[in-house]
Amino acid sequence: MQFTTGLFLSLALGASAVSGADDALAEPARQERADAWWTGPLLAPNASTFPAGHALVETYVFDVNGNGQYDRSGRHEPAAGGHELGSLTYLIYGLTDRVSVGLLPRFFYDQPAGAADSSSPGLGDLGAQLQVGLTSFHEGSSVPATAVVLGATFPTGRYDRLTNPADGFGAGAYSVSLSWYSQDYLWLPNGRILRVRLDLTYAISSSANVADQSVYGTGVGFRGRAQPGDSFTADAAAEYSLTRNWVLATDLVWVHNSSTRLTGSEPAAGGTAVIDTQSGSNEYLAVAPAIEYNFSSRLGVIVGARIFVAGRNTGSSVTTAAAINMVF
Repeated sequence: MQFTTGLFLSLALGASAVSGADDALAEPARQERADAWWTGPLLAPNASTFPAGHALVETYVFDVNGNGQYDRSGRHEPAAGGHELGSLTYLIYGLTDRVSVGLLPRFFYDQPAGAADSSSPGLGDLGAQLQVGLTSFHEGSSVPATAVVLGATFPTGRYDRLTNPADGFGAGAYSVSLSWYSQDYLWLPNGRILRVRLDLTYAISSSANVADQSVYGTGVGFRGRAQPGDSFTADAAAEYSLTRNWVLATDLVWVHNSSTRLTGSEPAAGGTAVIDTQSGSNEYLAVAPAIEYNFSSRLGVIVGARIFVAGRNTGSSVTTAAAINMVF
């Protein structure tokens, strides 16, 4: 949180110096919240629920460009990577002023380095969520907007019995997650608004039956199960209202995934080999700078990138992304 706040304070003061003021000694005008339009940062969802009967549609398109691997000690080994093209859409509806429900469909198309591309675009695992608002932001109060979110992921994407490994877009497992979201507004010395978020999520998954080629690296003839590890995500984000329409945004996100266990058997010379392996835990730290343009308080676009800056036992990538946010 200190990192993102410090970064945006520097940007804000820089922007203020560039724009200047008619009277350098005058007290900066305090920006009204109604004068600040937002799309939201690339990664951190909103802690505020929508009024009853209102809906959000926000569609992201992205390109994950792999650029290497972090080993178990955290050393980065650069390598030419492929591309994973995809889309993610948030479909959120306000049931009441404090309760909203949503679906998150995903689609993918892989272009791995040195291997065949996906046969066609495919459906990934489907997400769903229930968000309950706990507190609301009120100007002059020290209490931010907060919410709890119960999430679920359904294994709708192909993950095993693959003739082409690049056609695997799912995990084959059900998962549930519990999140705590918060959002606050800060007024900087130049009078402009800095909107900040802190989101924390913990997720657990069921096991998945696995047969033949799969996203877990198994080959033809394999029969067994995969047990994905639990995961934890912390995302600190900030948005600086440069003008009514233009916003600078960034996320600082840390993800930790526990080890995935794979058990089963596969054909081997002279018989059958018993498999019982652990992937080992992995984690990464990424930053996601972005810029927003808001046509109105209900329509905006954002363009940015998620960039890995550190990791352990995981691949690294730069993901370019763009989204359109519409509130009805």
